[in-house]
Amino acid sequence: MPPATDLPQQRVLVVDDSKFVRTTFSTILRASFEVREAADGEAAWHAVESDSSIVMVFTDLDMPKLNGFGLLGRIRGATDARIRELPVIIISGNEEAGAKERARQAGANDFIAKSAEAAEVLARLDNVLRLVGTRRELEASKQAVEQTATHDPVTGTFTPHYLLLEGKKQYANARRHAAELSVMALRIDTYGEIAAAAGKEIADVVLTRIAKVLVEKVRTEDSIARTAEASFMVLAAGTAAPQMLALAQRLQRELTEAKITYRGTQLKIGSRFGVASLGVDAVDTVEELFRLAAQRLQSAPTAPAALPAAPSIAGKLPHEIEHALAVLEKADPGRLGAAAKEVLHRLHAIAKLLQSKS
Repeated sequence: MPPATDLPQQRVLVVDDSKFVRTTFSTILRASFEVREAADGEAAWHAVESDSSIVMVFTDLDMPKLNGFGLLGRIRGATDARIRELPVIIISGNEEAGAKERARQAGANDFIAKSAEAAEVLARLDNVLRLVGTRRELEASKQAVEQTATHDPVTGTFTPHYLLLEGKKQYANARRHAAELSVMALRIDTYGEIAAAAGKEIADVVLTRIAKVLVEKVRTEDSIARTAEASFMVLAAGTAAPQMLALAQRLQRELTEAKITYRGTQLKIGSRFGVASLGVDAVDTVEELFRLAAQRLQSAPTAPAALPAAPSIAGKLPHEIEHALAVLEKADPGRLGAAAKEVLHRLHAIAKLLQSKS
């Protein structure tokens, strides 16, 4: 039995600027498929966008307006998953091996010669469709497994899917009772540097230790999940924006000062955070709250490896403040206690704010 005769009627798009080639392939394919034709890549792209019944694209590489590489690039770069995952078979003529390799790297699934017999065309088409179908089944199975898991295998924190489920419950409860709900997004910016210097395995060990620090610092009732390779999200019910911001600053500072070493060298942990809260942000879903925190993280500065020396601001502030700061600046940091260092750090922050407004 011919390989493709059991396949249901589906639509295949044949793209070539040669009417002869289009007619040849269309005649072969119509035995098992509906066929749509296009004479250039631009027309083919419009067909792919508008016709959801197209299940595969046969395309030449050398065409006017938009060539095969351009068409393949648009398909693989599409935001619509239906288009992005379309199987693409290149109708090859006398292209150089380099052109075929380029097409393969761009996402071509297979190649078929313009002189191929009908049986070969149908067999290759059938094989590609079955391969793509198997891949989709595997991906669906993988997603199903991920959605049933509750903990990240590397850090032991929750998975993004579990956090979203928990977030929806907490959001509904907060809305119902006019309660507080805050979210913090945290990213370890130096993860990539650690992975480059010591390897990903060591970087993941470091990430696990960081996750342990985070879990110890948040409340038992708070939820923390690893949402990306080096990113976390904390969901805190009953926590207002000022308290969440204070927690974020404390975590960032403790990560900066954390004593994590590799082969005798202390690793510098740089991080940044973003906070969003129902008390100050007008959102309609917990997803929007997560998204706001992530957006604020993107524009936030990375915590430095150590606090920089405060710049001199003499002559720019009222005399009493100027005098007090001058005394503090001359103090020996090594003889200051932890509390005094914290006061000094905060005073400098206030001074900088006053200076910017003067």
